[in-house]
Amino acid sequence: MRPLYFVLLTTAVLLSFTWILPTLGCNKALCASDVSKCLIQELCQCRPSDGNCSCCKECMLCLSTLWDECCDCVGMCNPRNYSDTPPTSKSTVEDLHDPVPSLFRALTDGERHLNWNIVSFPVAEELSHHENLVSFLETVNEPQHQNVSVRKNNGHVSRSNEKERMCTVIYFDDCMSIHQCKLSCESAGASKYRWFHNACCECIGPDCIDYGSKTVKCMNCMV
Repeated sequence: MRPLYFVLLTTAVLLSFTWILPTLGCNKALCASDVSKCLIQELCQCRPSDGNCSCCKECMLCLSTLWDECCDCVGMCNPRNYSDTPPTSKSTVEDLHDPVPSLFRALTDGERHLNWNIVSFPVAEELSHHENLVSFLETVNEPQHQNVSVRKNNGHVSRSNEKERMCTVIYFDDCMSIHQCKLSCESAGASKYRWFHNACCECIGPDCIDYGSKTVKCMNCMV
């Protein structure tokens, strides 16, 4: 009896979720699985808009790193208009503590793997964008920008080497959560990762100066 109840409950939650998504303009590709999990556990049943926030903390903990992007899917925050700022234009980056350069180079040397796409481009292109960003931020004196910090480039990189070096990155074909993106890039020996807010994951190799490419190139996760 219990398994049947669970199946019926899951079906009901998923049906209600598919009804919620188009109503709130939720980011379906990014939020579907995590929101379904939280709804099944009945952790996001209250409605702050009605003055009831008794479950807000539990719901936030359940959605974890996806709270900012998915809170509108469960009626916890105001609906977003995703046509104004496409999720592919925003991303989160992070350095990985224990990269394995030899592993990353071995995995990206040769033919394309079944579930990812390997892209290489001159380091000079990546560095040019980084220097323009640093220059812009250093000229801004408004109070709201005082806490902005941009990591400087490594001083040992010479101009002649910049023209010859190539930055190699990995794009996973399918969408994934930011947590899975970090784990996957760690497993590939990457130095950093960039997780786009449409759930596309980019692992950044040891020869890259900054945080790789800002272009989404995940085969099955482009929206």
